Amino acid sequence: MPVIRLIFLMLALGWTGWCASIPDFIQTARDRHGAAGEGAARFLAEHMTEADRRDLSNEFLLENLDLALRARKEFPWAAAVPEAVFLNDVLPYAVFDEPRDPWRAELLALSRDLVKDARTASEAAQALNRQLFKLVNVHYNTGRKRPNQSLKESKALGKATCTGLSIILVEACRSVGIPARAVGTPMWTNERGNHTWVEIWEGDWHFAGADEYDAAGLDRGWFVGDASKARANEPRYAIYATSWKREGSSFPMVWARNSTDVAAVNVTTRYAKADAAPVVIASLGVRLWDRSGGTRLSAKVCVLDGVRRSCALADTKAGTADLNDMPRFSLAPGAQGWLRFTVGSEIREMPFGPLAEGDSTVDARWAELSPASATVDAVREWLDLPANRRTSDTELLLRALSKAEAERVLPMVAAERMAELAAERAPELEKKELEFEGKTLRWLEKEFGKAPVGQRSLWISMHGGGGAPKQVNDQQWQNQIRLYEPAEGFYLAPRAPTDTWNLWHEGHIDPMFQRLIDDYVAVRGVSPDRVYLMGYSAGGDGVWQLAPRMADRFAAASMMAGHPNEASLLGLRNLPFAIFMGGNDAAYNRNRIASERGAELDRLAREDAGGYVHQVKIYEGLGHWMNRKDAEGVPWMAGFVRNAWPNKIVWQQDDVVHRRFYWLQVPSETPIPERAQMVAQLKGQEIQLTGQVPTSLRLRLSDRLLDLDRPVRVVANGKEWFSGKVTRQARVILTSLQERADPVSAASAWVEMK
Repeated sequence: MPVIRLIFLMLALGWTGWCASIPDFIQTARDRHGAAGEGAARFLAEHMTEADRRDLSNEFLLENLDLALRARKEFPWAAAVPEAVFLNDVLPYAVFDEPRDPWRAELLALSRDLVKDARTASEAAQALNRQLFKLVNVHYNTGRKRPNQSLKESKALGKATCTGLSIILVEACRSVGIPARAVGTPMWTNERGNHTWVEIWEGDWHFAGADEYDAAGLDRGWFVGDASKARANEPRYAIYATSWKREGSSFPMVWARNSTDVAAVNVTTRYAKADAAPVVIASLGVRLWDRSGGTRLSAKVCVLDGVRRSCALADTKAGTADLNDMPRFSLAPGAQGWLRFTVGSEIREMPFGPLAEGDSTVDARWAELSPASATVDAVREWLDLPANRRTSDTELLLRALSKAEAERVLPMVAAERMAELAAERAPELEKKELEFEGKTLRWLEKEFGKAPVGQRSLWISMHGGGGAPKQVNDQQWQNQIRLYEPAEGFYLAPRAPTDTWNLWHEGHIDPMFQRLIDDYVAVRGVSPDRVYLMGYSAGGDGVWQLAPRMADRFAAASMMAGHPNEASLLGLRNLPFAIFMGGNDAAYNRNRIASERGAELDRLAREDAGGYVHQVKIYEGLGHWMNRKDAEGVPWMAGFVRNAWPNKIVWQQDDVVHRRFYWLQVPSETPIPERAQMVAQLKGQEIQLTGQVPTSLRLRLSDRLLDLDRPVRVVANGKEWFSGKVTRQARVILTSLQERADPVSAASAWVEMK
């Protein structure tokens, strides 16, 4: 291209005020190196940024060009590099938008000796990656000044992140005639962050992590799995390689999001596995630091699964490793357990989980970890025995546990119990049918939305009918499954085991629902804090009765068009409760009674601050069928989670007696007076019992309720029953979970009152 044409090109591109230097640069390059020099100079000039054209001197540009052409003649692999690749990936004086400090002479002097025994570009690049970073004394550290540091800046700090390290390796490769470019993604598909690495050319492009030498060769790295999930058509998740030649695309620099100064090529297809079948896993990455804000430590890390077994073992990375370079463990969604770290002869642990699908990272801090417990390990070994060899009277289960030990033992025992129940109960969930004392409960199921295992919700919706022929109740049952649609969770419409008028509040319903809830918690990953009760007509009758006497198992309840009969509202103190009724639903005075009960809840809420959360909707002009307006109860209920450890309990017995209610429990041999009422209230470390307190009572305690490291006082109707410290025990945890599949409400200590 004649000089005059180049000047016109520069003017057309907006190059003004400094044009004369570009022809001088090109002419000098031609004088020194002939046609090859002229072509190289023109290529650089055509694709420079405006800032470089304004700020860079001819001396800088000529030194860079001279040394690049010298390397092409000196190193044997450089001679085989195609012209286009040489111009784009050896000649350029910059990788990103880093400061334009001269680097070729320095890196050539350092690198020449490192690659002297290399026979190929790959061998030379490996030699540089293995030794160069030690020579310049720069390694990975988040304390760097900025991501896009030049070699000079990184050396001054001795620190760089993946981008700064990649700049150094690309420039070192170019200094000895190896085509090299930086490659990266603005964001991994798992949203864990960005990353930058390096590609070198030897007949084709091969990759390596900067300062991450792998003796096994190129095309290896900790990020391969992440890169395989990249998406070429989604810029945020694509993979790009830097380019000097501008052909439309630009590199998405996360430190300069609006800049288009660095050209790029989308190379996602070289990394992504388009045909890979999706596998649902929870990938747990682990990093260990000495303290908050400190440095990373190298340690053995063992993942103990939620039951107790060691399911994986790896090494954490030390301070110079990339932040994303860490051991990753592929676990099942919902997995939970402990991470056990060994540094020297010392062992410390921390809990993790439950894990959601996809990638997550744990940053453990050695100074904050708890020492491994011999008692916890003994419990783990006890649980590892076959069930028929575990003796319940072993001294181990009676040992005093610290708060930290109890917090470890609880999920371990819970996981074992859930596994046992899942194996036992899965068939009845598959069949959607369970039996109790000769009666059968069947149900229909719909699933809505998605939530992590262990956080799913359960909706029990009782049908109307009752006191009617079987076919009428069957029709009501089939209709119930269509009435409501929660945003998330398992929505169940059970079929009442009988066709009696009181089909939903006979004595067999309570234990059947207890079992149904346990099944879904153990098998389907339902949270015991997200179980909801509702019912229409005769199903509403059931809600009036069941909600107060089973309040400790539900997060909220809604009654639609039902009659309470003799049911008390007192047990609803900690259960959000909604009443929905048609204003014209006069049969059995349902509308009038619903209004009266709403007023009663108003009074109870006024007299008991924090208790009796409720809402009442009387739809004027509507009869027994409310035209589905009552469906508004579903999102209202979904806004609540269960309070498993309330500081005040009002326990009103019904005609169906319960022996456990929140953290109160009456022994099986102790008589319970008909309709007995008792109030338990916690004030500081004192539990006050009033009303019809049984002759013997078990207080089920936990650190979720009060501080078990401090003395506890119990006063019953003004008389002190107990004063002193209580002991956390594995026996208590085990017993609680055998009674109910409910880790949230499991006690770790108890006080026996007699």
